[in-house]
Amino acid sequence: MKVKGGNIDVHPVEKALVVHYEVEATILGEMGNAMLGERKECQKIIRLKSLNANTDIASLARKVVEECKLIHPCKLAEVEQLIYYLQNRRESPPGREKQEKKIGKLKDPPPFEGMEIDEIANINDIEDYIELLYEDIADKVRGSALILQLARNPDNLEELLQNETALGALARVLREDWKQSVELATNIIYIFFCFSSFSQFHGLITHYKIGALCMNIIDHELKRHDLWQEELNKKKKVVEDDADNQVLKKDYVKTYKKYQGLVIKQEQLLRVAFYLLLNLAEDTRTELKMRNKNIVHMLVKSLDRENFELLILVMSFLKKLSVFVENKNDMVELNIIEKLSKLVPCDHEDLLNITLRLLLNLSFDTGLRNKMVQVGLLPKLTALIGAENHRQIVMCILYHVTMDDRLKSMFAYTDCIPQLMKMLFECAEEHIEMELISFCINLASNKRNAQLICEGNGLKLLMKRAFKFKDSLLMKMIRNISQHEGQSKDLFIDYVGDLAAQININEGEEFVIECLGTLANLTVPNLDWELVLKEYNLVPFLKDKLKPGSTEDDLVLEVVIMIGTVSMDDSCAAMLAKSGIIPALIELLNAKQEDDEFVCQIVYVFYQMVFHQATRDVIIKETQAPAYLIDLMHDKNAEIRKVCDNTLDIIAEYDEEWAKKIQSEKFRWHNSQWLEMVENRQMDESEPYVYGDDGLETFIHEGDILERPDLFYNAEGLLPPDGSISPDFLTDYQFQNGDLVGQHPYNSMAVDGFGQPVNFPGRPVTAYGYRPDDPFLFPFGTR
Repeated sequence: MKVKGGNIDVHPVEKALVVHYEVEATILGEMGNAMLGERKECQKIIRLKSLNANTDIASLARKVVEECKLIHPCKLAEVEQLIYYLQNRRESPPGREKQEKKIGKLKDPPPFEGMEIDEIANINDIEDYIELLYEDIADKVRGSALILQLARNPDNLEELLQNETALGALARVLREDWKQSVELATNIIYIFFCFSSFSQFHGLITHYKIGALCMNIIDHELKRHDLWQEELNKKKKVVEDDADNQVLKKDYVKTYKKYQGLVIKQEQLLRVAFYLLLNLAEDTRTELKMRNKNIVHMLVKSLDRENFELLILVMSFLKKLSVFVENKNDMVELNIIEKLSKLVPCDHEDLLNITLRLLLNLSFDTGLRNKMVQVGLLPKLTALIGAENHRQIVMCILYHVTMDDRLKSMFAYTDCIPQLMKMLFECAEEHIEMELISFCINLASNKRNAQLICEGNGLKLLMKRAFKFKDSLLMKMIRNISQHEGQSKDLFIDYVGDLAAQININEGEEFVIECLGTLANLTVPNLDWELVLKEYNLVPFLKDKLKPGSTEDDLVLEVVIMIGTVSMDDSCAAMLAKSGIIPALIELLNAKQEDDEFVCQIVYVFYQMVFHQATRDVIIKETQAPAYLIDLMHDKNAEIRKVCDNTLDIIAEYDEEWAKKIQSEKFRWHNSQWLEMVENRQMDESEPYVYGDDGLETFIHEGDILERPDLFYNAEGLLPPDGSISPDFLTDYQFQNGDLVGQHPYNSMAVDGFGQPVNFPGRPVTAYGYRPDDPFLFPFGTR
């Protein structure tokens, strides 16, 4: 026997080394020549129980090499390196280790009636067992049970594989006699299941068409179960109608006990058949054949069972199938969410874990997320956040739920937010778990949730932690809170100085972006922006970042938004105009004219500045901003058109020359649209006029055509020609993060602290937080 050393690895979980080696055994003939040889790959695990942060790695490595003869002394340096890695490897949290164990290989089916016999099988007697398969049913059950004993030992599978007579006989008996005996069918399917545990034997099972036969058997058994239940319910109804009849009661009890015994045997058969199919489904082509034979329907129907082991197997199979949209759609049609909701929570930890994992796969579908909320899963899931074994997977599901704006507000009616805040503040690590912080970021974008987060010292503690660790994701959560009008926004006034101080410090760019975004959200009248800009010397920073290509686009965009916010203040707008920021914005507009987000926010800055006398004159008389706005007046983006129209209306009110140019451009645009419509419209023989029955008369006006009200535009196009609705009184409502938000063009003479109409159009909603084509913050695709 020869032993040949191989490579050395670290153990994936334990503090141990794994040494791979090869054993070669050779049988010599009479003349000393090699007659038969066999090689076997083996491994030895060397556990380093004494390894800790203070261990002398060099000494330990020498000791390992000296005591383990499988490691050549020349590998001492490699052993040292591996031990050093183990010493510094971060241990997985105990909860995750438990989860990894939970989702490991499913348990093999346990022994059952018909399989347990007193006789011990011997591989040398296989021919006798095959003979039993040609006798009556009782002998067939005994013969199959003995062969099953052999098959459960993996060492016997190769020899059984060579015995085509045995396999052919088993397949034939299963095909012909499976209806005669549940025990016989279970034994034979179990034998083939033993082969299915190894991929190299899947061809054998396919050859005998065992998979298709199993599906027929499962379908038949599920229909039989329906008949049993129907018969049992009939007898139960008869007993309920005649409660005093003892004979009927005894008959019902006897039938119920018989039903229970039949169900136990049937579930043993279903479990081993489903398990065999699950193993075969490793091949996606085989899985597709199963789907065509309605495997999803069979599995979902089996969810009504009460056998935990069978349910775990069915859930595992459904979880595997759910990654394909066709299978997911089949599950939707079968109302799978209602069935799963009954199992959350449940006392069986393994079943609960696999159910939650199936729900996670299904939660990628918007309709199914809505269904989860409808059937009452939300409070059940939030209650499981406190369970360490299920916390991670539950937060992943809830994170998906919070991606739907309408559903975010539902969390305000659960105890979810207090639990999350406690977890945030108790987190000892520098970086918060990705699942937790992602979930919190989404929740904070809803107004009611943000108010709950800020209750007590919530905002203060969040700020303290964010500034301590410079955590950009936590600051993103704070930024989401700051976007809501009302009490929660007013709380930020105390932290304006802290946020502004972070901007000029050379911190990480992502952290600075979130701080800038938070400041830009603080559109509160009582805030002295002029003092903030001077105190923290922010004007040079803002101007420097506006240079195209000077930094990342995300930071530049936040700078533009920040300028739009501070420009609401008269003195700040004048300060920025004097610093030369307006030409810098026009230069940036030229560079980013294809980016709607940049264009919209820069135009909004111009809109803010034309409100103030000092900056209005600069914009109108010293720059070409009005000309750019006229070019953008008919942009494809509705938000840009809206802000442009509002800005140009103010410019037209204060400057007659530009008013004429704006009016002329509106007429030119309207005329070009009218001519294009005439050219494109096809003449129809059945229509006497291109323009309808009225002919051209209705389009001809004796008065000045520029006086017509239908030449003025709103965000959606032409206003009604009767002029009954003015642009000043249009209202545009929309849902944002589950809150009803209205954006009102200025329609009142009331004035706020900045000297602007109270209801002037709000800052355009940025793509921050609402871009549907962005990837999820947390990458679930790896799960």
